[in-house]
Amino acid sequence: MDRAMAASYLVQVPGWVLKEDPDRIERDFRFPDFAQAQAFATQVGNLCELEGHHAEIRYGWGHCNVAFWTHKIKGLHENDFVMAAKVNGLSEPPYVPASVGTPPPPYVQGG
Repeated sequence: MDRAMAASYLVQVPGWVLKEDPDRIERDFRFPDFAQAQAFATQVGNLCELEGHHAEIRYGWGHCNVAFWTHKIKGLHENDFVMAAKVNGLSEPPYVPASVGTPPPPYVQGG
């Protein structure tokens, strides 16, 4: 897919940007903490496994970066943009089960 065609698809997936070497699309997602970023990364991974089209996913405290390209052609394919749209559909909370997001009780030193 050439850059002009990729740019025409890109307008349909808000938040995603074109990158090079390899040609790919990426989006950074921001979260208030590590647990929500991790939960979102897991949801993206599960979606990719279900669809059989895998992303590169990097996450840390408060952020998750998702990138798509089609490895077989070493570049972009329409399916990469379809997956980006599906990931955009996941980008609404909640991401974290209550048990993960619940802080531990305060520490009280015995005395």
